[in-house]
Order: sequence, then C-alpha cells, then structure tokens
Amino acid sequence: MIKFMLITNDPQLASHAENCGVERLFVDLEKLGKQERQGHLDTLISRHSMTDIASIKTSLSHAELLVRLNPLYNESKREIDEAIAAGADLLMLPMFRSANEVERFVRLVNGRVGVVPLVETYDAAKSIDSIVRIPGVTEIYIGLNDLHLDMHLSFMFEPLANGLVDQLAEVINAAGLPFGFGGIARVGEGVIPGELVLGEHLRLGSSSVILSRTFHRKSEHASEFKANLNLQGEMHKLAMAYEVLKTRSSSQIMEDHRRLQEAVKQFVARKK
Repeated sequence: MIKFMLITNDPQLASHAENCGVERLFVDLEKLGKQERQGHLDTLISRHSMTDIASIKTSLSHAELLVRLNPLYNESKREIDEAIAAGADLLMLPMFRSANEVERFVRLVNGRVGVVPLVETYDAAKSIDSIVRIPGVTEIYIGLNDLHLDMHLSFMFEPLANGLVDQLAEVINAAGLPFGFGGIARVGEGVIPGELVLGEHLRLGSSSVILSRTFHRKSEHASEFKANLNLQGEMHKLAMAYEVLKTRSSSQIMEDHRRLQEAVKQFVARKK
C-alpha cells in the first residue's frame, strides 16, 4: 500500500490524520530561496519552525515524521542535529543539483535517521544514477512542482506525462530504493483527479505521495480542517480506488496513462 503524507505543524491535526490512516507526517522547514522560486504561484509556502518537530512527534503513536530542511548551506549541520534531537525519523534535502551535495548531507546525518533526497531540479534528475548509489540514501522523492519550474514547463504534471518520471522510476526501482512523487488531490477532484494520479503511482511502483491542498482547503487549524473535510472518508475513497486500480489489465493501465497525458496536454494548451 502507498504511504500518504500530510504536511502540517499542528499537533492536533497530526494526531487526527494518523487516526484517519495517514502514515507519515511532514514538517516543512525549507525557507531559503522558496519565496523567490514560488512566490508568484498559488502554492503553499510553510511557516513551520524547528520547535514544531517535537510537538508533532509527541502527538504521534506510530506514524513516521519526515522533516524537510533547507538546501545545503553553512548552517546545515546545526539544522540536522537539531531536527534529529527533536525526533525526526527522516530528513529531506531539497533543491540540490549534484550527487556531491547529497553525499555531503548524508555524511552530516551519519546514519542517525533516514535520508530522502528531493529530486526537484533538472540537474538532480540527470544525476539520479549517482544519487541512488550513495550509501545512506534510504528513499527518493521527486518534487514535481519545482522540477517543472526548473525545466521551464507550464504544469507540474508535465514531467509525469512526458516520460521523465518514468526514466527516474526505472533507475530508482533498479537500485531497490522506495520512492514517491508529486501530490495527490481527492478522488474526483483536481486538474488531474486523484484516482488518475494514484494509477500512475501504481504503474511506476511508487510507495508514497503527499496529500495536496485539496485536503487542507487552506485550513489553519485542526478544528477548521475537521469542519471542512471528512479526512477518514477521503482516505477510505483513496484506499478503495487503490484496490480497484490494482486489478487493472496491462491495456487498462496504459489507457489510464494515456488519459493522464491527454489531460495534461489539454491543461497546458488552455494555459497558453
């Protein structure tokens, strides 16, 4: 089964999400360069802080806690040490462009927790053969939002439609590493509906995905989130869709992939 991840720094919401079947909570500390890259877009730029890690960790009973840090810089060792001390199970390195940066990050972590390089630049994507061979890398995540920006594309799902994610998945699967990519909307919602994206995760062998903002409805707190969304019901819909998608024939899998490519093509055409 695929692991669904929710980005939050609200302990009550984290506990609620865990009870609804979310297996990994995500605290996002990345700040450096993010406003410059995404400030012009309708994307969520988090305001999480290092103190949120311990609060989220203590609210969980079994779900994993992933923490995205800043890109590698002169304070990375301090950030890594503090995040591990606060209870992070996995640390994510964003916005790198070379395998060397991943190696330096892994050395700083020194085997204390899992390391998840976030492949979200085209240079990183082109370095995937080297990245998967770095000892200490435990998982890969492909960030479609920044990746499509770095490639000067119009839509975050274009790397999935044009075959780039297929190429990355082939290398990662051959190395025996788990991986995930992008975000997923609710079943029946989104420019690319959740079930169509979920089908791509199954086709490619992905094992994790971030629940997109259609699950938040831009809620600020747990009470607002619960009022806006029946998370348990939405998670059940995803689980049911997953079970149905597992029964597809080879021809049905390829037809669903073609449908996704066509949906992406039409959205890009409308934007232009």
